[in-house]
Amino acid sequence: MLLSLEAIRYKNNKFEILNQLLLPQEFIYEDCSSVEQGFSAIKTMKVRGAPAIAISAALCLAIELKNLKSKLNLVETKKYIFEKLDYLCESRPTAVNLFKMADEMKSILQNELIHLENDIAGGESLKNLFIKKAEELLQIDISDNMSIGHFGAECFAKQSQVKILTHCNTGSLATAGYGTALGIIRTLHSQGKLEHAYACETRPYNQGARLTAFELVYEKISATLISDSMASFLMKEKGIHGVVVGADRVVANGDTANKIGTYQLAIAAKYHNIPFYVAAPSTSIDCNKKSGKEITIEERPKKELTHINNIQIAADGINVWNPSFDITPATLITGIVTELGVIPKNTIGEFDVSEFLEKKKKLSSLF
Repeated sequence: MLLSLEAIRYKNNKFEILNQLLLPQEFIYEDCSSVEQGFSAIKTMKVRGAPAIAISAALCLAIELKNLKSKLNLVETKKYIFEKLDYLCESRPTAVNLFKMADEMKSILQNELIHLENDIAGGESLKNLFIKKAEELLQIDISDNMSIGHFGAECFAKQSQVKILTHCNTGSLATAGYGTALGIIRTLHSQGKLEHAYACETRPYNQGARLTAFELVYEKISATLISDSMASFLMKEKGIHGVVVGADRVVANGDTANKIGTYQLAIAAKYHNIPFYVAAPSTSIDCNKKSGKEITIEERPKKELTHINNIQIAADGINVWNPSFDITPATLITGIVTELGVIPKNTIGEFDVSEFLEKKKKLSSLF
């Protein structure tokens, strides 16, 4: 299946990101060939979406390593890569994918150290291993997203036609391609089962209006944009069959951090007896945290709320609280859709996330 939009371009030793701050008015790719450029792109949200953030961080470092003129020995190379990964992790605190990528890369490189000599050749081998693993992240993410689309579509197998509400942006622009929650919508559309998609504008950064709407129109998917404040009335009036959202972090009990406004959608869906699904690759799952109380919530600059396109819309002197994410408790979530399948609820209305992942990984290793 051809992927229509690319948030990330990595070809011919060149890494570019689509500047999503300019969409939908301008469609411009920018060079991202250094860690400093990657950090800035993530921090300013030129590139966003938990999977895309992690992949972009890895690839900007991979390109920087390719362009590195000085030859480092093994210990120097390890120090260089580890310090750059630590720096990139400071760009945004909530999306666990970034931290997982850094930890896994460190683990892979650490395990390789015992097989290499502390010389220039050893340093080059370690550098090339990082580059190889960073490049593999692109195809892995696309494959995972398409599996999420398949499992998510199966959640609506009993309906012949469905109307789906989504929030923020979880499509090709938030991932390496295809998308998570929007990937489910794309799969339903390709199966001829999607009657209509509804997208929240997702204030204050308007990812729904600027990005999800852009993707839906680009893909020629029947869709309507609504303001965030219309969601409850939409559920009552339009007969929504399901709400599907993404996740920046899912913890052990199933509590989920996602774009601000997700929590209130889950409450409204519960009241209207509408299934509420979270779509997330296993890289977004953090079983080291037991509940949502342990998740650090990023707070963004007040200007994002008081201005639109640098035009002030709020009164001078007003105080602003601008959390970028909220926490949806597991009790409000119907199922968590991963590339390994849908995590079901346990008897107390939460999720045994780590147990599910361990079972699935053991099962896949048998074949």
